[in-house]
Amino acid sequence: MKLILMVLFCGLALAPVDAQTPYYFPASNGVWLQKDTKDLNISNDQLNMAVDFAKANEYSGSRDLRIAILEGFKSEPYHDVLGPTKKRGGPAGMILKNGFVIKSWGDTQRVDMTFSVTKSFLSTMAGLAVDQGLISKVDDRVSSYVWDGTFDGEHNNKITWRHLLQQTSDWSGEIWGGKDWADRPPKEGGVDDWKYRTLQEPGTVMEYNDVRVNVLAYALTHVWRKPMPMVLKDEIMDRIGASSTWRWYGYENAWTEIDGIQMKSVTGGGHSGGGLFINTEDMARFGLLFLNDGKWKDEQLISKAWIKEAMTPSVPNTNYGFMWWLNSKGDRNWKQLSENIYYAAGFGGNFIVVDKEHDLVVVTRWLEPSKIEEFMVKVNNALY
Repeated sequence: MKLILMVLFCGLALAPVDAQTPYYFPASNGVWLQKDTKDLNISNDQLNMAVDFAKANEYSGSRDLRIAILEGFKSEPYHDVLGPTKKRGGPAGMILKNGFVIKSWGDTQRVDMTFSVTKSFLSTMAGLAVDQGLISKVDDRVSSYVWDGTFDGEHNNKITWRHLLQQTSDWSGEIWGGKDWADRPPKEGGVDDWKYRTLQEPGTVMEYNDVRVNVLAYALTHVWRKPMPMVLKDEIMDRIGASSTWRWYGYENAWTEIDGIQMKSVTGGGHSGGGLFINTEDMARFGLLFLNDGKWKDEQLISKAWIKEAMTPSVPNTNYGFMWWLNSKGDRNWKQLSENIYYAAGFGGNFIVVDKEHDLVVVTRWLEPSKIEEFMVKVNNALY
């Protein structure tokens, strides 16, 4: 008997051990389990200080987001609101540890605009296209897939999916009434200077530009042959138990015909209206999916290989991957925090922060954008 027990004991000792912390995944009924911070070796007082800080530092722009948009982008020539907007709520957020809610504040079920957080959802649609073989590889030229003239010309013909995802394409043209050179133009120089600028070689210069992001959304719509909201719903949101309240909009005139069917091409942001309208809890679910390397419970929804590539710094900007911001060393580095953190960020202080080292997902809504680093340091200080 002693010999048998010793053999069994040795067998258990030699069995492979999964070092990854098992995560909790909330059901689709809207109930999300909470855990006491003391059970997770987290200072409740320090965490409360972080939450109080978020509440006290609300985004300073108007709660009427149409007004905030027009004010925020008034320096752009010809700027107008072309898609839906929505008056926003107050500060809200959630902090997850191992998938459990350890803090939440505000109305986490209120649907609000999320602006450029939409870009991280859009890049995921590209990842799914690669995973499913609709796009062979990200270094393929987009003109091989979309040949309707959008990528014609000596310059635009060079553009690859990687260039669009890293915002290094310098795509030149107009889509849905938006001119690429009129989107976030440099402060110096006049309109003619911007219009007739020298085009940069694709892949060499990163320029944050919603018009070119909308070109990516358009190209992906043609590759999938169906609207991006349908892809997001079927491939991701339904499978992670998201609510039925989120919406993804395009501009009023952003219609394209595919296979004889008129369909809307959505936007990758909201600075002219449109984009993803979503609640805090659904954003947290999306963050949790990425925290777990694209796997929800036992189902791999996004490949680990795609997430790894999406979080690889681009050459022109070490703080930017495939439409996710990276906390690597660079101009946007949060110096007191892990360099492995990555996050989605949108106008008005909308963030989904993924901290793999501490098994954290942090979502904030309407936090003054300049305060996000200080807020995350306060969250980090609560970890013993």
